[in-house]
This record gives sequence, structure tokens and C-alpha cells, in this order.
Amino acid sequence: MPAYDLIIRNGTIVDGTGQDRFTGDIAIKDGLIAQVGQVSGDAAEEIDAGGHLVTPGFVDIHTHYDGQATWDQEMAPSSWHGVTTVVMGNCGVGFAPAKPDKHEWLIGLMEGVEDIPGTALAEGMSWDWETFPEYLDALEKLPRTVDVGTHVPHGSVRAYVLGDRERPGAVPTEDDIKEMSRIVEEGVRAGALGFSTSRTVLHRDIDGEVVPGTTATAEELVEIGRAMGRAGHGVFEMASDMMREWDEFGWMGKMSRETGLPVTFAALQSIAKELPLEEQIESMRAENDNGANIVAQIALRGNGIVMAWQGTVHPFRLKPSWKEIEDLPWEEQKARLFDPEFKARMLAEQHDFSEVNQDIIGLIMVVCGGWNMQFEMDPDFNYEPTAAESILERAKAAAVSGDEYAYDLLCRDDGKGFIYLPILNYADGNLDFLMDLQQSDDTVNSLSDGGAHCGTICDAASPTFMLQHWVRDRSRGTITLENAIKRQCADTARLYGLEDRGVLAPGYLADLNIIDMDRLRLGKPWLAFDLPAGGKRLLQKAEGYVATIKNGKVTFREGEWTGETPGGLIRGPQRVELLEAAE
Repeated sequence: MPAYDLIIRNGTIVDGTGQDRFTGDIAIKDGLIAQVGQVSGDAAEEIDAGGHLVTPGFVDIHTHYDGQATWDQEMAPSSWHGVTTVVMGNCGVGFAPAKPDKHEWLIGLMEGVEDIPGTALAEGMSWDWETFPEYLDALEKLPRTVDVGTHVPHGSVRAYVLGDRERPGAVPTEDDIKEMSRIVEEGVRAGALGFSTSRTVLHRDIDGEVVPGTTATAEELVEIGRAMGRAGHGVFEMASDMMREWDEFGWMGKMSRETGLPVTFAALQSIAKELPLEEQIESMRAENDNGANIVAQIALRGNGIVMAWQGTVHPFRLKPSWKEIEDLPWEEQKARLFDPEFKARMLAEQHDFSEVNQDIIGLIMVVCGGWNMQFEMDPDFNYEPTAAESILERAKAAAVSGDEYAYDLLCRDDGKGFIYLPILNYADGNLDFLMDLQQSDDTVNSLSDGGAHCGTICDAASPTFMLQHWVRDRSRGTITLENAIKRQCADTARLYGLEDRGVLAPGYLADLNIIDMDRLRLGKPWLAFDLPAGGKRLLQKAEGYVATIKNGKVTFREGEWTGETPGGLIRGPQRVELLEAAE
């Protein structure tokens, strides 16, 4: 019998601790790392990683696979980018608890907030649960390429308790809040990794209504935090507009100090946030200096929209001519779009803003004509474009209007051209502000939104972007490889109490990536229609992942799924298992 199941030989090991890389071997047995260094003995399989990096599997803590995880074993696109653990149920949206008469409402909430096709969710989910513990049981039935953990989402809890009373501005009674707290405590005790909510006007359901948590009081939120405190673990996750009158950091600090639990929030440059990012970080650190544990989740590139004719958003959606053809099959749409007379008519028309919500009218106007903020996605697009690369400047160089340049750009590649609009995190026209934040222990790399915004982004590729752009290629300054790996592996895992992963050392889960950094490259995005009911999603693959390994099983070789599904459901913090394994 071979001594080990798998040995990875001669790799450049970046172990996730932040320490210097070194050359060595890694032996794996029974799903755990057995030895790191110079390994003697044999194995059922050996992989020569000479000239390649060997890293822990990536831990992505901000995803929205809540529906997809109930039917999809591959868990793409995150699994294509070295991710071996995902945490979902973020931003207060999810599918449990769920009374039967609220299924359609919860789908509309998720479709509106996260741009996941409602038809795909309706067809793909079996709904063989009502309570949150029953949802966890349903998740546990399906093996996958990755491990999944989840939050208890505020929207679902509020809908379950308030029923038809749940609407914008609804004020729960004291008994309502007690019942919500009970449900959250029950979910956390059953294995949820935390609780999530959203308090931003950018998050709206399919009918344009703000999500349930937007108008929640600090008292409601703190009481829910106390419920997690009684359960003994859990992360309180939030997206917020950070309105000054809400004093978000005040109650977050109070909750964290009282419960001893971490609170984490989306820290972005945003047109919707009253507090500038710098003030958000300062306020967080003031609370942490006073004994709180608040952690900022940062994205490593501009968050926004990839626009296409077949995508969810493009600059001409409010033109009368587009309204004429928006429900036609794509081939008929394309024929009209390529007709010079139709093009001329559309370009001459005004946008119809009559039905646009005034809370987001500024954003919509940027989508429809902010050519200085929109960029052509070239084949080697690096997501940190300069003003000279904007549609405005390229249109000037071509001696055409911005409208015409954008129209023609979308028509390229047989109507499959893309325009990039970074709405968030790009106020300075570069990403320089993220340099210092990536050196800070009170921030974590996050906000990929894997599985969400299917028709507008594919930020599930964020781990690949981190390595390609921030570590290797960025002309404005890079970060170290060791720091990048630590932030995407150990740091994200520790925030959620997943102390059994994110580091390459004996006793840890055998979750690894073998990466050829010289070949690492994001591919061109494309729109696929492969979700249930033909639902669309924007996908992006990568070259350079030689292998991804989950629990000692090779799940991907050169970007192709092997069919292995060693991943499962994470229930609560993972501490005892590691200690036992390491003895």
C-alpha cells in the first residue's frame, strides 16, 4: 500500500501564513495534509509541480450561490478560479426560512438584488425545506467541487415572521424581533456561519422596492446579534449606504463588544454612501481601538457593470427603439441592430427616464451616456483602465460621437462586444487607494459576488485577477505574492472561524492549487445560457491553473472539471477537527 494518497513534488510553496515561499513537497492522506517539506515514500498519485506555485485553495467569503448550490455540483465560475470554499447568503438575501407562499417573493428579491434569473431559480430549486435547519439539510445532500457555508439572511427571516406586513418601512413589533432572533439563533446553532443584512438603496427587489433590512432599526439588528452571541459563534455581515444619521459604526461596535463576535461590512468607494471610504475605515478603527472586532471587506477592482446587447444592462435600454425589440429572439434583435437605418433612428432618439426611480437616476444617466467612465473591453483588458482608454477619448480619436462608438463597440464580434463601467471603487480613475488596505489586518479581500449579477459581472474571477494584476502585472505598483495568498486563504478563513483550511501545514484540509504564474491569464468573458430554463450568466475562465485539489481529490486539471465532488456543507466553525487531526 502506498504511504500517501497524493504527493505534490518540487513545487514553490506559498503556505498561506505570509511567510516566504520555499521549494518542497506536500504529502496528502485521507483528505488532510500529512507532510510538508521533503517527503519520502510513495503515493497512489504524484504530481510534479516543478516551476509552479503551490498554494492553499482560495476561500471566497462573499458569494450568492444560495440557489445554485442546491442543484449544481461544479459550482462554476468560482471553482474555475482556484476557489475551494465559498460562503454564501450575503447581503440579506437567500432562500431560508421560506414559507411556501413566499417562494416567488424570495426569488424576486434575489433576482432584483443579485441579478440571478428568476426563471432559473424557479426551475432549479426543489424547495424541499421551510426552516433554515432544513435548508442546511438540503444543501448537505449534494456533493460538490467546493465546500459551502452560509449566513442566515435578513430578508428571508423578515418575510417569514412579518408575512404580508413585510414592505419598505415596516416596523416589527417587540414580539416580531424576538421571533426573528429565535430563528437566527436556531440557524446558527444548526450550522450557519453568521447572519447577513443589506441597508443600501442600490439593493432592490424585482419590483424596485428596497430590501427588508434597509429600514431596520439599530435595536432590531443588535438584538439579532445577541442571538448569535447566545449561539456562541457567527459573523454579522452587512452592506450599507453608511448614512451618518444611522451611526452604523456605533451600533456595530456596541454589538461586537457585547457579543464578542466579528462584524464585517462592504467597504467601497460608492456614490450611494454618505461616508467616504476613508471615513468608513477611520470609524471602524476607532471602534476597534475601543474593543470591537469590525472587519472591512474590500474588492480588488472596480465593481460595476459589464454591458452587452444580450446582458442585463447596456447604454441604450431606455431608447424607444430598443423597447421595440427587447422581447425578440436574439437573432432577430441582431438583424435589427445591424440595420443602418435602425441604428440611425436609435442614436437620434432621447432616453426615456420616465419610469426610472429617482433614487438611482444619477446612476442610470451614467449608464446611458457617461462615456468618460465607460471603457472598451479589449482582449487583454486589465480592469484598471486610464482616462485615455475611455469611450469618450476613443470616440474623439475616431471622430464619432460617444453614442455611435458605444453602439458599434457592442456590435463587434457578431454582436458580442463588451463595455466596462466601474460604478464603485473607481472614483479616482485608478486602484491606488487599495494598496494600503491590502496591507491591513482589519480588511479582507472579498466582494466577488460569485454566482450573482449573472448578466452584468463575473467578479468570481477575483482570485485570478489578484494574482495576475496585483501580484504580477500592475504597472502602478504590486503587492507581494505571499501577502496576496494569505489574504485570499488564511485571512478569509479565519474571519469565519474556518481554522482547518487556508494554510499548507500538517493537519489542515488538503485544499490546494497548483498554478503556473507565467501562463496565468483571465480569458475573455462570454455570455452563456446554461442555467436552468436557459437562464443567462456572464462567465470567465482562466489559463494557468494546473490543478485544483479539494480534500485531497483533484477536482480540476488545466481548467477542466475531473468529475470529482469531494466538497460538502460546512456547519459552524471548524476548530476541533483541526486539533484532532494535528495530534
